Amino acid sequence: MNFSKYKKSIIACVLALSIGVGGGYYFFGNPVTHQTTVKEQTKQTKPITDTRNTYVVQAAKESGPAVVGITTQVFQKDIFNRTIYAGEGVGSGVLIDNEGHIVTNNHVVAGAKNGEVTVSLSDGSTVTGTVIGTDAQTDLAVVKINPPKNIQPIKIGDSDSLQVGEPAIAIGNPLGLEFKGSVTSGVISALARTIDDQGQRFPLIQTDAAINPGNSGGALINADGELIGINSSKISKEGVEGMGFAIPINSAMTVVDYIIKNGKVVRPYIGVWAVDRQTAARNNVSYEGEGLLIVQLDANGPAAQAGLVEGDTIAQVDGKDISTLLELKEQIDAKSPGDTVLVSYTHNGKMKSTQLKLGQATSK
Repeated sequence: MNFSKYKKSIIACVLALSIGVGGGYYFFGNPVTHQTTVKEQTKQTKPITDTRNTYVVQAAKESGPAVVGITTQVFQKDIFNRTIYAGEGVGSGVLIDNEGHIVTNNHVVAGAKNGEVTVSLSDGSTVTGTVIGTDAQTDLAVVKINPPKNIQPIKIGDSDSLQVGEPAIAIGNPLGLEFKGSVTSGVISALARTIDDQGQRFPLIQTDAAINPGNSGGALINADGELIGINSSKISKEGVEGMGFAIPINSAMTVVDYIIKNGKVVRPYIGVWAVDRQTAARNNVSYEGEGLLIVQLDANGPAAQAGLVEGDTIAQVDGKDISTLLELKEQIDAKSPGDTVLVSYTHNGKMKSTQLKLGQATSK
């Protein structure tokens, strides 16, 4: 294999694919003026019938008040390097506790001036929120507000118990605050989905409940009104419908808890950039050996210090076969910085093993 001939193209592919899950952030740029209109709802004059009082109605009433709008002012540099106001972006968030912590997507609050955003509550009031931490790798962030007296945090569900085909309900602000609190329903279409095999940190929930720009950071709930996922992205291609994705809440809360306690996420670090066989093939590269092809290393990172070089293939970590980058991340993320793992790899056609001490990487 002429590895060096294709190295630049493979690295370019890795970097292009290393952007975390995203999408669904609605931007209002200059010179368009954005104005929110709150419509008064007519009070129910007679009891709703059992036929109309479906699980969607009950779940939306239960969880709807916990879904908020998040507005971020966006500033850019002009040709004279002056900071100018470019507009505002609107996304969604979910109140998760009585202390006023709100989970949203990193890309919803990215670039917030002075770490401040405007939070629109379900009762129509607005308050200032502070971004206390973000994690670009998982596209998660936490915003803190002073809890209002009538705060109604959402109930946290169990995404590990989900079944394909069970009801799924999305609540958020598609296309901006004019449509705040929109409810769409469908089913859990699939579990453990991979849509970005390079940048994705964990498998996603797939649903056919409509998720549109502005829904990012909003809630995916089950029929009991429990939070099972954070809406994060949508495939937007011509002819593609009903494919929305959410971060499983069990995975999300691990990251959220880190952010609330420490303001950042600390992860173990191996120091390699690698691709699977399918990604390599797209760049007209084939390789021998099992697992992932190492295309670049941090010269001072754990893998390089342990003797691995570019062109080696990582076959196993602690005895578990590795065939995708997501599998490698899951194995490494299950450890802590300073832990030692056994890495089996192929070098010049020969299988080798080495003990590798994990380094530390922090979220940005």
